Order: sequence, then structure tokens, then C-alpha cells
Amino acid sequence: MTSSVSLNTHGFTAANYWLGVARAPRLHLSSHQTTSLTLVRQKKTSSQCCQNPPTLDPVYGKGQVVEDYGGLKAYITGSPESKLAIILISDVFGYEAPLLRNLADKVSTSGYFVLVPDFFHGDPATLEIAENSIDEWLKKHNIPKGFEEAKQVIAVLKERGFSAIGAAGFCWGGMVVVELAKYDYINAAVSIHPGPLTHDDISEVKCPISILGAETDPFSPPEVIKQFAEILSSKPEVHSHVKIYPGTEHGWSVSYDVNDKQAVEKAEEVQKDMLDWFVKYVK
Repeated sequence: MTSSVSLNTHGFTAANYWLGVARAPRLHLSSHQTTSLTLVRQKKTSSQCCQNPPTLDPVYGKGQVVEDYGGLKAYITGSPESKLAIILISDVFGYEAPLLRNLADKVSTSGYFVLVPDFFHGDPATLEIAENSIDEWLKKHNIPKGFEEAKQVIAVLKERGFSAIGAAGFCWGGMVVVELAKYDYINAAVSIHPGPLTHDDISEVKCPISILGAETDPFSPPEVIKQFAEILSSKPEVHSHVKIYPGTEHGWSVSYDVNDKQAVEKAEEVQKDMLDWFVKYVK
């Protein structure tokens, strides 16, 4: 567990459209705060999360796409004979992102059956959506809906005999993973450069969790990630690990230039940390 100093909570006011739409029922904002949040939305909708969308490829990867896994289309890879499963929950760009599928293939080589479900039902965000209609998109693809659909996928995995299940999520998916971690649905969670989370979200976590954050991130700034570390350190019954990666920006783990050696190394570092967490707790 990484400890940290006490910091203020002003980072949550920079939570932009994620909190404004996907988690609105949990906020209590003054009229001034609401106005400020609207301005932040306008400035952030095409920021780090959405400025470099991947070129989606429905046939990419060593695995295969199945039409129905717990009600969702999904990319699956690894041996179905394994008793250990990992779910990777994408950012807003969805399950066809090649670098995400490449990560799934890498994780499967450690003996896991890996799924990357299509939580957006063929409607991932695009740069145009991010710039013009992200609010409407998030109303359709909100965190509670993702949570409920993830539970259905997990139920099918358990029905098929998987004895231990882990879940990792990126940005939007990182928020869904934290929701799962509040209950007994999974054996371990990894939330990587998550969308905005609250102190209450983290205090409710019950399963082993690793939160891996970027040095530059408007959605979960380092000072907020450090607050999460403090909350988790006060819960010795919950095994946890919190890390901030120098020189990284939101999305770096699955959105990087494969020809940039430094970017690849930074992505591989966080991917290894994710896998190490699963090796420790999903067994």
C-alpha cells in the first residue's frame, strides 16, 4: 500500500462531464458549482480521454469474437479450460481497440481466459461524439448500466465453472470496476487511469484493488489518487496498491504510439503491474 500526505478535494470539481452526466445523482452542487462544471465540460470533452481515438478493428487479435456472452458481444482469448478469468472493461472507445485486444492476448498467456465485452453495443464514442454530443452518449452508456451488464457477464463465467475472476478497467471501465469491487462479484480489481471517483466509492471497496494513475489526468488527478491511497490504507482488511506513473497522461496504458519506445515502455510497465496483481489474487 502506498501512503500519501493529506490533500484537499478540489480535484473533484475538475471531474468534467463524467460526473455531470454519468454520476449526476450522487452530486450536490451549488448553482455556482454547476456553472463551473458546465464550463469545465466544454473545455474537457476533447481532452486527453478523447483526443487520440484508436482506429477500431473488429477482427484484430489472436482470439475470437462471440455474439453473446452474458448478453454482450465479446472478444475472448485464452483457454476456456482455464478456471481463472479476467474481464477487461474498455474506455469509451470500446472493445475493438487493437491495443486493448493486444493486452488481452498478453494476459491470456499467463493462463487466464480473458474477455473484453462490448458494453456499448456497437456504439463506442468517436472524436465527433466527444466534441459534440458526449452528454447524450453518456446518458445511454452510464456507469450503473455498465455495472449491471458486467454482473451478467460474471454470472455466466461462474456458471461455466470459473473459480476466480478479476476485472481491470480503463477510464470509463475503471469506474465500472470500482463498482464491482464494492461487492463479492470479483476476486481482484484494477482501475487504471479511472474516470472520476468519489471518496465514498473507494471507502466502499471490499476486494483487493490496485489503482494505477497518470501523472497528468484531469479526470483523476494525482492529488485525488493519493487521497484514495489514504482511504485504502485505513482499511487493512482490503489489500490495496496505489501507484502514480511519472511522465504519463490519462489513457497511456492502452492508447500510445507503438513506434514510440518510451511510450511503449510506460504502457508495458502499468500492464505488468496489472498482471502482477491478478497473479497474486486471481488464482
